[in-house]
Amino acid sequence: MDRGSRQGGGLLSASTEGQTVIVLGGGVGGLVAAVELRKQLPKKHRVVLVEREENNVFAPSLLWLMTGTRTASQISRPMAGVSKRGVDVIRGTVEKVEPGQRRVTVNGQAMTADHLVVALGAEFADETIPGLSAAGHNFYTLAGAEHFWEALANFKGGRIVVLTAAPAYKCPAAPYEAAMLIEHSCRKRGLGGETKVDLYAAEPGPMGVAGPDVSAAVRGMVEGKGIGYHPNHQVTSVDVAAKELVFANGAKAAFDLLAYVPPHRAPRVVLDCGMTAESGWVTVNRETMETSFPGVYALGDVTSIPLKMGKPLPKAGVFAHAQAEVVASNIARIITGKEAGARFDGHGACFVETGDGKAGFGNGNFYGDPTPQVALKAPGRQWHAAKVLFEKNWLHKWF
Repeated sequence: MDRGSRQGGGLLSASTEGQTVIVLGGGVGGLVAAVELRKQLPKKHRVVLVEREENNVFAPSLLWLMTGTRTASQISRPMAGVSKRGVDVIRGTVEKVEPGQRRVTVNGQAMTADHLVVALGAEFADETIPGLSAAGHNFYTLAGAEHFWEALANFKGGRIVVLTAAPAYKCPAAPYEAAMLIEHSCRKRGLGGETKVDLYAAEPGPMGVAGPDVSAAVRGMVEGKGIGYHPNHQVTSVDVAAKELVFANGAKAAFDLLAYVPPHRAPRVVLDCGMTAESGWVTVNRETMETSFPGVYALGDVTSIPLKMGKPLPKAGVFAHAQAEVVASNIARIITGKEAGARFDGHGACFVETGDGKAGFGNGNFYGDPTPQVALKAPGRQWHAAKVLFEKNWLHKWF
């Protein structure tokens, strides 16, 4: 399976014979990059997508799964379906990455690429908070969201806590949406009077990178639902038997049901290969997603892109998608001999589900100088309907 680079010093010129592009990771960014590359490259060139999971999960819909309005089958698609588009899908674990040689080892076999795209996302580090996984439900995973819904469906009243276990995590709106959707679910089942929902956040405010106005608006949405909001609470441990959270500031909080966002870190295989910076994430050119290794790109959650304001670009599917399109376009142009010119401009958008069949909608330029220029539209039924349509279009387009 080992394929050496046949271009040598001519890597940046048009190829007269087939080249190989390997994409590591089949999440949003990797999937889009692989499919777009296949569309843009002549058939003589090979596009390989490596993914360890059998199914691709549409992550934004985990919020609906955890509150009972979706099933796992409705938001999942087999990765094998991507093969029908001409992409060579390899299901396996990436065991080693050698960026200097553009070589990867998967399931014990080595492959060498002419162009390598690292889109391995972020790993969850639940175990770094003692008691966390045993006491609660990680709703950023399919299994965790399903198990939370099972618990919520049998819930008869009490205190539900939504927790962010670290101040930085992907999908910054998700825990705030989760709290509001949980509140709506309980109220809809007639448990509003017997249930208290609280959100404990390690960060100082919701979606802080989007600016103070957006942050204040999201906080207002949450508290307007009667949800208790407790910022600047960094959890240090969870007492499983007592069902109690312990925070660095000395506070404690009891719960009957716990949904949490775990700490994140780069995958071990990425940490071990020398691609990460002091941030613990891969540093890239913020317009092209090129790394310091020639012919190697990284995109999506595995990267850290500093903004002018000093904070990093949020980890979110909308950015991974846009970055993947840029990377695919530039690699295709390099291989076919056309001038590379696509650039990622930092624009992004997201829906903010609020329950009651409504959602807000935020969008703007996160590369704004000196601060991101983001606006948030008030919750309405049209934005919820737009998110439902987005979900349907995504699952139809890519599989």
